[in-house]
Amino acid sequence: MTPEKEEEELLEKEKVPESHWAAVIEAVLFTMGQSVELHQLAVAIEQDETTAKKVVRDLMACYERENRGMEIIELEKSYQMCTKAKFYENLIRVAATPKKQVLTEVVLETLSIIAYKQPVTKLEIEKIRGVKSDHAVNRLIEYNLVQEVGRLDAPGRPALFATTEEFLRRFGIGSRENLPDMDPVQTEELKNEVEEELKVQPEIADL
Repeated sequence: MTPEKEEEELLEKEKVPESHWAAVIEAVLFTMGQSVELHQLAVAIEQDETTAKKVVRDLMACYERENRGMEIIELEKSYQMCTKAKFYENLIRVAATPKKQVLTEVVLETLSIIAYKQPVTKLEIEKIRGVKSDHAVNRLIEYNLVQEVGRLDAPGRPALFATTEEFLRRFGIGSRENLPDMDPVQTEELKNEVEEELKVQPEIADL
C-alpha cells in the first residue's frame, strides 16, 4: 500500500461516522449555549451545509416528537438549543423567584416601532411617538432586545437601532421578515410575553 493510500484511509477512519452526526451537533449546541451558524455545524461533522441542515432539522423533529424540555430553534442561518418557554414557570419554582418586571407602555411601543421600522434612529422613533425616547431605547438595550447596528449617513451620524437575535429567540420568530401583522390583541400578547421573559432577568428599575 502506498503512503498516499495509507494517509487517505487514515483520514477516512478519523472522520465522524454518520451514526454520530446528530450527537455531535447536539453536543455543540448544548456546549455553546448560544446560536451556532450552519457552516460551523457542518465543520463539526465534517460534511457540507446541506447535510448538516438535514441532520439538525431531524434532531429538531426528534426533540419535538419526544416532548423534551429543550428545543432547537432556527434563527435565520443559525441554530440554538434552549429551554421550551412553557417550562419557564417550572424553572422559576426551583430558582429564587425575582420580582416581576413590568414592561411599560412606553417601552412596548418603542420596541414595536423598532421591530417594524428597523433599522431606525431615535429621531425617527420620536417622530412616530411624539415624545423623547432615550430612556425607552436604553431600557431595551439593557434587556438585550435592541442593539445599535450602525450609523446613518447624515449630519451628526445618528445611531441606527434594530432588534437582536435574543428578540427573535424569545418570541419564536425565525427571522425579522416573519414578524406578524400587529393588532391590539397581538400587541397585548406581545406585552405579556415580554413581561414573562423579564421575570427571569435581574431586577431593573421601571421608567
